[in-house]
Amino acid sequence: QVQLVESGGGLVQPGGSLRLSCAASGGTFRQYTLGWFRQAPGKEREFVGAVRGSGGNTYHYKDSVKGRFTISRDNAKNTVWLQMDRLNPEDTARYYCAAGRPILSALRQETGYMYWGQGTQVTVSS
Repeated sequence: QVQLVESGGGLVQPGGSLRLSCAASGGTFRQYTLGWFRQAPGKEREFVGAVRGSGGNTYHYKDSVKGRFTISRDNAKNTVWLQMDRLNPEDTARYYCAAGRPILSALRQETGYMYWGQGTQVTVSS
């Protein structure tokens, strides 16, 4: 079992930045692909980005966040981060960290991940 705890959400003005953290416990962290998803009110949860595990460390991002969001991981600290820059109101959502071993074709799908955090709220508003 892997437990995931997100932190770092909050209220930020458009154009601002936030850094979300996801701390993991249990399991073998380095083996897992770590994904970030988000869910806005009234919308389905959607893929934001992911970093593969087991030494692959390849990065994948939703098109609308490419160049603004950056994922990083530290296997020694069992932590993954989501750096979010140039935020806009459309980024407002609850952000979730997830861990799993999805095949490449499932990397952007919720069903590819076995473990989920409780989420952290990000609100972009002036």
